[in-house]
Amino acid sequence: MNRPRLVIAQGKEKAILRRHPWIFSGAVKRIEGEPQEGDLVDVVDARGQWMATGHYQDESIICKVLSFDTPDIDADFFRSRLRSAIDYRARLGFFNAKDTNVFRLVHAEGDYLPGLVADWYNGVLVLQAHSVGMHRMFPELVEILKEELKPYGLQSIFDKSSATVSSVSADGYLYGPEPLEHEITESGNRLLINFYEGQKTGFFIDQRENRKLVQELAKGHRLLNCFGYTGGFSLAALRGGADYVETVDISKKAIDLCNRNVELNFGSDAPHQGTVADVLKYLVGSGQCVVDSTRGQMLPTPHSPLPTPFTFIILDPPAFAKSHRSLQQGLKGYRSINQRAMEALPEGGLLMTFSCSQAVSKEDFQTMVFTAAMNAHRRVRIVRQLPHAMDHPVSIHHPEGEYLKGLLLEVE
Repeated sequence: MNRPRLVIAQGKEKAILRRHPWIFSGAVKRIEGEPQEGDLVDVVDARGQWMATGHYQDESIICKVLSFDTPDIDADFFRSRLRSAIDYRARLGFFNAKDTNVFRLVHAEGDYLPGLVADWYNGVLVLQAHSVGMHRMFPELVEILKEELKPYGLQSIFDKSSATVSSVSADGYLYGPEPLEHEITESGNRLLINFYEGQKTGFFIDQRENRKLVQELAKGHRLLNCFGYTGGFSLAALRGGADYVETVDISKKAIDLCNRNVELNFGSDAPHQGTVADVLKYLVGSGQCVVDSTRGQMLPTPHSPLPTPFTFIILDPPAFAKSHRSLQQGLKGYRSINQRAMEALPEGGLLMTFSCSQAVSKEDFQTMVFTAAMNAHRRVRIVRQLPHAMDHPVSIHHPEGEYLKGLLLEVE
């Protein structure tokens, strides 16, 4: 086996010996051979001793390690890893849950397959590559998955990698029927998923257990769902008995689909409003547009600090800090929206707030919330820590995999 090799500089082996799956370019003394983006490379120490094998990347993370145990990366290797991920979800009961048929099937480093995300949507499997090397494996992975998932009712496989791998020009189906929209169920709520236009793999699956908590707490509340996308938290609140729910998102397409999801579950007279607006501008009263779902128009409404008194606010923004270079600016954005939410809530109001930025640590996030509370002149209690769902396992060797940070707060 004559692969290109990454020779690790002496003294830079510690992370590899701890089985961390990312090798940074700064740890590499030299490259032997001429690896291309996505090629398999062997990682060796300064004496030439084999340490790992992974996919080469022309960036700061120069290699995503697939194996610390064997250099033999073949179809049997991938079948074993995929079967392990499938069996894990089967043992947890995801394939036969009575009121939920959507979950993460492969969680990259958490399932020892760096660069691969696979989500199960009621028989449709959505694959998303986060490395060129993993995307090049898709033809082989599809054949393995077709066989391994046949007993569970696999219908189609969709490739949604255009936003994560620059060489992928378009998303599309790799196998099976090709529906434009697909219906799923989560905690009894029906949702329509558009794989072509949807964010992530189509839906924010990682928030499932937090949405279930909202469903348990929502009775009697007036709830504002900020960055609400297609309404997952809003449906949970309505099913839980909220008096009124408003969903705010900057995307009209997302709000249109949110309104359809609400009507699908609760009819056209549900106590819900979809609002197309920039959340920060909405929170500070700089204007908004309400979607009239019956006419498909955006209607201007009066400027006001907050048009409705809310007792429960959810902040689930996109990643404001996509890297450590943008960390401080990202924390400033998180602080602004959290401060405004705290200012708007009455005594005893609830705030559920999140960061999905991997660059933001738990300590950074909690310090940001503390600062927002001080600036808002409010006393705040942490009711619960809110991680991602258990179908998103985190490898003990890769703590960065715990990317979602959330807090349920009571504002006094």
